[in-house]
Amino acid sequence: MQPITIHSGIAAPLDRANVDTDMIIPKQFLRKTEKTGFGKNLFHEMRYLDLEGIKENPDFVLNKPAFKNASILLAQENFGCGSSREHAPWALLDFGFRVIIAPSFADIFYNNCAQNGILLIRLKKDETKALFEEINKAPGSKITADLKEQKVFSPSGKEHKFEIEPFIKECLIKGLDHIGWTLQFKDKIDSFEKKLKKEKPWLS
Repeated sequence: MQPITIHSGIAAPLDRANVDTDMIIPKQFLRKTEKTGFGKNLFHEMRYLDLEGIKENPDFVLNKPAFKNASILLAQENFGCGSSREHAPWALLDFGFRVIIAPSFADIFYNNCAQNGILLIRLKKDETKALFEEINKAPGSKITADLKEQKVFSPSGKEHKFEIEPFIKECLIKGLDHIGWTLQFKDKIDSFEKKLKKEKPWLS
């Protein structure tokens, strides 16, 4: 997956709490296992006025011209709740989102995003509110997320510190999922397996 260290992008404000994974990517689109192609169905029921996904809802944030190229999503509490479907981060990533900022996330969704190269940032409610206010005053403005320094910079330059698990931070910076992280130690794994096969041949 693509590494992330510092990301600066247009921030789209989705001012709604408890957005579940079915809202992110509805169940009728979960018919394939490859990770690409889900972006067009992201937030389908909120984004479109018809079932076919042809007529856009002009009131939905991602359909507004200022947020068409957003790569940072600003959300509210408990974002990503509901089912454990990994298609949700696939859809967000395929649309172009690399960073999501909210007061809280569902645990499984948080881990799924980390495994797919999306940085999730938890900020305090008042800090999130302040970001919403800045973005709403200046639609199309950018937020910068610095993973190494664990800081978010608002459009006006205001700094917000965030916490992240060291292992998740390392994997995101290096662009590694769990399998990729394990393969860093391939030489040691191969050496151990050869030694084990020699010492205990009956196991193989």
